[in-house]
Amino acid sequence: MSSQSKSHPGRVLAMLPAMLAVLFTFATLAAAQDQPAPKWELYGGYSFFHAGADVHGQLPGALFPISSRIEANPRGVGISGTYNFNRWFGLTLDASTHWGSGEGTLFHRIDDAAFSNLSIGPKVTFRRNRFAPFVEALVGDHRLMPDAFHDIDKIGLMLGGGLDINLYEHVALRLFRADFVLSNYKYGPPAVSSTDIRGLRAQVGLNFMFGGEKHPVLPSAACSVQPTEVFAGETVTATASGSNFNPKRTVKYNWNGTGVKVTGSDASTQIDTTGLQPGSYGVTANLNDGGKNGFASCSARFTVKEPRPPVITCSADPASVRTGGTSTINSNASSPDGRRLTYSYTATAGEISGNGYTATLNTRGAQPGRITVTCNVSDDRNPPLTASSTTTVNVEAPPPPPPQIKQLEARLALHSIYFQTARPTADNPQGGLVDSQAEILKTLAEDFKNYLKYKPDAHLILGGHADPRGSEEYNKGLTQRRVERTENFLVEHGVPADHIETRSFGKDDNLTEEQVKEQIAQNPELTPGDRQQMLNNLRVLVLANNRRVDVTLSTTGQQSVRGYPFNAKDYLALINTKGGEKKPPAKPPVKKKPNQ
Repeated sequence: MSSQSKSHPGRVLAMLPAMLAVLFTFATLAAAQDQPAPKWELYGGYSFFHAGADVHGQLPGALFPISSRIEANPRGVGISGTYNFNRWFGLTLDASTHWGSGEGTLFHRIDDAAFSNLSIGPKVTFRRNRFAPFVEALVGDHRLMPDAFHDIDKIGLMLGGGLDINLYEHVALRLFRADFVLSNYKYGPPAVSSTDIRGLRAQVGLNFMFGGEKHPVLPSAACSVQPTEVFAGETVTATASGSNFNPKRTVKYNWNGTGVKVTGSDASTQIDTTGLQPGSYGVTANLNDGGKNGFASCSARFTVKEPRPPVITCSADPASVRTGGTSTINSNASSPDGRRLTYSYTATAGEISGNGYTATLNTRGAQPGRITVTCNVSDDRNPPLTASSTTTVNVEAPPPPPPQIKQLEARLALHSIYFQTARPTADNPQGGLVDSQAEILKTLAEDFKNYLKYKPDAHLILGGHADPRGSEEYNKGLTQRRVERTENFLVEHGVPADHIETRSFGKDDNLTEEQVKEQIAQNPELTPGDRQQMLNNLRVLVLANNRRVDVTLSTTGQQSVRGYPFNAKDYLALINTKGGEKKPPAKPPVKKKPNQ
């Protein structure tokens, strides 16, 4: 019995420091955050009592005292009320009762005891948002009521604490409450040992809280940056927003950065990323309204990306051309960073034009061989990132002209076409072409169509002229009608329209009397008498020689022969100076071989 009575109080005393250590651990955590205290607390719940002692006593009429270990009593309830003077200090009035087992015989009742208390004492609470650990010291009336002996009231002491977990604003779960119980009792004469309670009271229940300050809502802040990923040189906008600040106070903003300079005192600020190396950078905003708890801060980060240059490929279509031909250069470029791109092209020979996705290489004037085309692309950075690609175009030498082309060029004798005075008219633009001149154009059309088989890029250039008698405006319109009449005739006889160019000179570049005299003198088909007769009518012939359309061959530069058809059957109509009406010359012309 004695050994057992010593071991139980020892275990109780060993448990109490461990519980107090847990309380102080939570108290340390709780001290990190302030929490307003309720004015009143009311606790109620289950209570467990372990006396941790042997009861010693002598029954009435008994010769010898008896002793027995008091069993733990799980039958109990407890209540307490606390008035809090401030956030951490309060005064607690505590009561609990644990009733007997109700067993009938003395043998069964000797180790059972009821216990109750009514105590008062200080309570110290360490409050935080979710936890409220506390310690307490209570003194008051302790009543021990052994089932085998009478009830005794003594002054007793309780030392301990507990842990509340806040469930709602006014309700907390008392996860545990443990108190070391200290009191002494005497059952029998002085010779009988005293019953010394050195035990443990443990409780669990609900704690209700009323009155006091409301839970403060502390200010908070949130930061953001837009965009979150940039290239060096692009601007980042940082924004901070606060909540729960005192609406009567002005919130001040203070910005600072990690690895980047940030200035400004507004809710939003601009960050210049010029010169920043690729990497991650942070900004922090401190918000303060000047009040005791009116402070909050927030942070946000953004990334400066590694710039990537554009990429480009290009190709030529076709890859081989004859000298003077063209090839289309196609570029396919993209920017991995989604930048706007600009194209440019260079070539080692020929002429290249274009500044978009495509360009045209013209090999006119280039020697046979390979031309390298460089396709360049640059993005819109400053300075830009660039890329290049190359393609080649093979310029083939033209095949030697067949023998027929030489004969055809020799036969393609060009003659100027002559018109009557003031013809064609505006009312009849398809008139004014006399038969002799139409025959010359028919021959020219057939020869030129054959010539195009060997020289597909050849053109006929028609240049119209008029005698000087009309106004400049009139003569311009007249010569335009003459070249259009000539062009239309050639097209009607199979010459492609896109191989004809027209020019209107009016009375510009007219032949002078000296030039006409020279032309008459060099004509081998005229006799001395014919020449003298024409010189006598020189003024009429000068006018007639200037009512013409000259023909030029683009490939050779060959120009038409200005040989006036003196012996043509419609010669009289051509030299007439009055609107095309026939007027005999002073002497009929000598009939000669027609000039083709």
